[in-house]
Amino acid sequence: RMAVHRISDQVVEWIFDEPGMAASRIAFSRVLGEGVQEIYVVDSDGENMRRITSHGDLSKSPAWHPSGERLAYVRSVAYTPHQIFELDLGTGRETVLDPGREGQQATPAYHPNGRELAFGLMGYNRTGLFSYDVDQDCCLFHIQGGRWEDLSPSYSPDGRRIAFNSNRLGTAIPQVFVVSARGGRAEIISPYVPSSPGYYTSPDWSPTDEKVAFHGRIDRFGRYHILVADVATRRPEVLRLTAEGNNEDPSWAPDGRHLVFSGERSYGYGLFVVDAATGRIRPLVSNIRPNAPEWSPSLAESVEETLRAGGF
Repeated sequence: RMAVHRISDQVVEWIFDEPGMAASRIAFSRVLGEGVQEIYVVDSDGENMRRITSHGDLSKSPAWHPSGERLAYVRSVAYTPHQIFELDLGTGRETVLDPGREGQQATPAYHPNGRELAFGLMGYNRTGLFSYDVDQDCCLFHIQGGRWEDLSPSYSPDGRRIAFNSNRLGTAIPQVFVVSARGGRAEIISPYVPSSPGYYTSPDWSPTDEKVAFHGRIDRFGRYHILVADVATRRPEVLRLTAEGNNEDPSWAPDGRHLVFSGERSYGYGLFVVDAATGRIRPLVSNIRPNAPEWSPSLAESVEETLRAGGF
């Protein structure tokens, strides 16, 4: 299956000079019961769904390593603080991130260099965005923080900037911001209006250009929809890609054109894919309760062999 997908991607790149998305997978957490979520992966066409964690607790917020060989995710074990685990998909070996600072770890995201991991850290009535060199197991760096919640970092393709959501404007309502990966002044990119602040969260930076997707609602009530802001133009307008149901946690495909998101329709929950160029939406996996889907990079043949050898 993946060999055929890789050939399809090569044809797409040859004809359109754009990356394909067929040879990729989507990771997500799936609600299995009260207080239980596990991490699953599924092929880009909705087939071959498999569970890759079996902890019987909360495993959520998966993030793909740029190589496609590892996944970081957040796990809550009994009554201990949330911690970030890194899973080697080839060997099944898990390691725990220990940055040397107490607090609840949340929403990991890999830097494009594959060495650093950005995440939110909450504790002592303060939160912040931090990065950590996972390969060297050292060098915790404070990017942003204060008496508000900074969460859901997502790196730009060159790794120089981060999109994230924060409620730093003095209310509990989050907005989406962009900041240098080394810290500094953050710039809001969600369509904030003081008299109608909306609600915007869960940004994901396109792997190919200056677009950031996130979900939100224009006012404080109603349904969430998938929105896209153009960071390059800095215009307050956003592109709305959904019109019905509830739609959350968008993640870009490797082609920078399609997005996967978790959705709710009149017939139930599932994963959906939207074409950002045409607005066409199709169901990917139905009759499951998914959270925080994350689209992988294009998977090379060596990665696929590793996944097969590890039983994933």
